[in-house]
Amino acid sequence: MRKITEMQLKIGQVPISDIKIDLLSRDEIPQLLMGLQAIDSNRKLRDEVFKILRGIVPKKIDPDNGRPGMDLWKILVLGVLRLNSNWDYDKLHHIANEHKTVREFLGHTIYEFDRKYALQTIKDNLRLLSPEILDKISRLAVRAGHKLKGASDLSGRCDSFVVETDVHFPTDINLLLDAVRKILAHISRACSEAGVAGWRQHRHNYRKIKKKFNRINKMKRSTSKSSEKKAIRDALIMEAHQEYIDLAGSYVERAGESLKALKHDFENTARAMVVEHFVSHANRQINQIRRRVIQKETIPHHEKVFSIFEEHTEWISKGKAGVRQELGLRVCVLEDQYGFILHHHVMEKQTDEKVTVSMVEQTKSKFPGLRACSFDKGFYSPDTARKLKKYLDLVILPKKGALSKKDKEVEHSPDFIAGRRRHSAVESGINALENHGLDICRDHGIFGFKRYVALSVTARNIQILGAMIQKKRLKRIKRRKGQTPLRQAA
Repeated sequence: MRKITEMQLKIGQVPISDIKIDLLSRDEIPQLLMGLQAIDSNRKLRDEVFKILRGIVPKKIDPDNGRPGMDLWKILVLGVLRLNSNWDYDKLHHIANEHKTVREFLGHTIYEFDRKYALQTIKDNLRLLSPEILDKISRLAVRAGHKLKGASDLSGRCDSFVVETDVHFPTDINLLLDAVRKILAHISRACSEAGVAGWRQHRHNYRKIKKKFNRINKMKRSTSKSSEKKAIRDALIMEAHQEYIDLAGSYVERAGESLKALKHDFENTARAMVVEHFVSHANRQINQIRRRVIQKETIPHHEKVFSIFEEHTEWISKGKAGVRQELGLRVCVLEDQYGFILHHHVMEKQTDEKVTVSMVEQTKSKFPGLRACSFDKGFYSPDTARKLKKYLDLVILPKKGALSKKDKEVEHSPDFIAGRRRHSAVESGINALENHGLDICRDHGIFGFKRYVALSVTARNIQILGAMIQKKRLKRIKRRKGQTPLRQAA
């Protein structure tokens, strides 16, 4: 059974619209809570958000019967708090149980001090959120902000940045070690449960492989000018790699034989599929190590995998000073002049110029008031520049290379120059996203990655809405008292 929220107030419970929030605080939590308070106080907006939240409950489950689950409003509050404050689940768990104002937003009274949330309960419920649901809620928050500002025509700024995945630096030898470690752990447990012998010493076997791995890591290529010494060192390195892949390959082969016995055991079918998955990773890494070290072959980039756990991870080199490479996925965002993020897109195996038109097209479908948008040169292609004119009154897209006379006239026009100057503000929005959770994705899998990004964008838009309300209230106080408050909110 799932409720959106408890409509009947309890003794001692304060309605969300009446909760007191510190207007002078410059922290992100009060601003976010003000945004949530604005959603709850507007009946029409609240009903629309509640209708969207009902999509969290699967259609085959009856929301009116069965054991009570966490209210859907609580899931939204905890989700946006986690991302906007860049907390891990442990910090969120503590705040949900101890923070007075947050607990008031969750519908608890001061008398419910013994009503605590379990860590796993928070994890399981926050994973029910989907990117589609979050995108709809984010859109409503942005529209509320535009209504507050009285905005009709919008001008956008579009750019991309890299959200890193939570992976270690990949080499072919440590990816093989990861694969073998998971194979030994899963196959030993499955065989133990099924009564299949042969994997009692799996921990000892892993230590033997790790010893070969450490030997390779300690070896360095010779910097001697003597060709004889270089040849000796290269031979030793080749020998160490050969011993490593031979030993790893022997355990991978044994695991494949044990899998045949497990496939007849219905209870271990799922674990056998996991072992098969890691066996395929291990065989690929063994093959690539042999080709690179023994056969002196250069491995093509498209054949490489940069994590066996987060397989969507890409090796991205954007040419930034001091950053040779980043491991993750590009995310493209389009924000308006008020700082709201109108649309975002996770770019899987895509570059900037491939998403330019789709970003504008999808943003226009959500916000028809978009009239102008600025980009940097990385988004340019001749076909893109032509197509954007169908959607926008003003396209600020600098051309790569030498400019023709016509292009110079366009790029030296006052509107184009003004748009170029305002474009750099998108970096501030990207930096805010990175500071509020999008520096690195802590969730697993490509679906978890997209949910994490969508939750961060939604939380950011709700915070901006709250910051607008905070600023408006401070101005009202200033007019009433005839003096400036001690501290201004950010």
